[in-house]
Amino acid sequence: MIKTVKYTRDILPEEFTNDLSAQSHRFQHVEAVAREAFRRYGYREIRTPIFEHTELFARGVGQETDIVSKEMYSWTDVNNDRLTLRPENTAPVIRSYIEHKMWASSDLVKLFYIGPMFRRERGQKGRFRQFYQIGVEVLGKSDNPAIEAEVIEMIYWILDELKISDTELLVNSVGCPACRPQFNETLRRELAPLLRELCADCNRRYETNILRVLDCKQDAERTAQLTPILDLLCRECNLHFLQFRSYLDHKGIPYRVEPRLVRGLDYYTRTAFEVTSRTLGAQSALLGGGRYDGLSETLGGPPTKGFGFALGLDRFVMSLPHDLADPSRPELYIAYLGERAFAYAMTLISKLRRQGIACVMDFEQRSLRSAMKLADKLKVAKVLIVGDNELDQGQLILRDMRSGEQQLLTEDELLRFFHGQK
Repeated sequence: MIKTVKYTRDILPEEFTNDLSAQSHRFQHVEAVAREAFRRYGYREIRTPIFEHTELFARGVGQETDIVSKEMYSWTDVNNDRLTLRPENTAPVIRSYIEHKMWASSDLVKLFYIGPMFRRERGQKGRFRQFYQIGVEVLGKSDNPAIEAEVIEMIYWILDELKISDTELLVNSVGCPACRPQFNETLRRELAPLLRELCADCNRRYETNILRVLDCKQDAERTAQLTPILDLLCRECNLHFLQFRSYLDHKGIPYRVEPRLVRGLDYYTRTAFEVTSRTLGAQSALLGGGRYDGLSETLGGPPTKGFGFALGLDRFVMSLPHDLADPSRPELYIAYLGERAFAYAMTLISKLRRQGIACVMDFEQRSLRSAMKLADKLKVAKVLIVGDNELDQGQLILRDMRSGEQQLLTEDELLRFFHGQK
């Protein structure tokens, strides 16, 4: 038997899996709530290709990042083009923004995406090699920190709607090209005497991407006393961060300044943030993002300010309440007894579906007992029983699967019954 590739999985209807984190209706619920948030806040959907030219991620994400250096799925096609399954979607969105000249049509472009990403990393709880992200990008001429606060307000609307609680917002500034070099040199000087004590990854990052040393959980205690980047921000970055925090305060959004918070991608500047969940254990990040002014220029586009975030859909699903009902579950199961009843049920089910009622029937002749067992397995709330006697009398039997109560209804009364429930 051929099985799924290691660290990938199937997302299934609930009747086929007891794993709540792999039930498709829970993914659909998060997506539906996010789409409603994006509608309210004025975002439009973008769908980029699942694979892009490898150069896009090497230039956009950063050649020395873990993603590009160790985790991408890349190959050379028959035309000798080097291609990569997208490991993240900000660089592809910027590529599309440039390619389609979105900047020429609007000073502020607000986009969202939903889809799979791919990274060849070690699988663990809530982390897979094919994973799903929902993300937002705000692109244009303005770097007003009020944009950032509004995005985070939208995130907390989503969290509230999904009833995901016990979360914490962490914020930091990672500086800009004017002040980050000084901070990098300070880090290099302070880390040099510690290198023998640090892990192999931190020693490599010391040479290639020193800011990422701060992101290492293994060496967190050894590097706890390093000078925080907030001490070395330039005047403009410091003012930006203070304004951002004031807007969060104005909106009543609680947060904690975390000076060690950095993002794993090279394009971030100034504001960086994460939302963590205390219920997820060591791998606690639900989502993260920040500002990436200059990424458009790096990819050959016009000067553009950018801010966005991506949430891990897999991890969001793990955080949902356990009692989330499947809205795609059929409302009605039709149990028929005999050929005449089968023909009638085929006609009736079409009428019901045209009226917006979700209903199902089996196509094998079953006893009433067997049909009821199947309806129970499908967790259908109501069963309609159709037999020769019912057809002769012009009435149908509607049974409530929870209470066991039954009532006789005509076809018109059946339609009014379901419309009265909506």
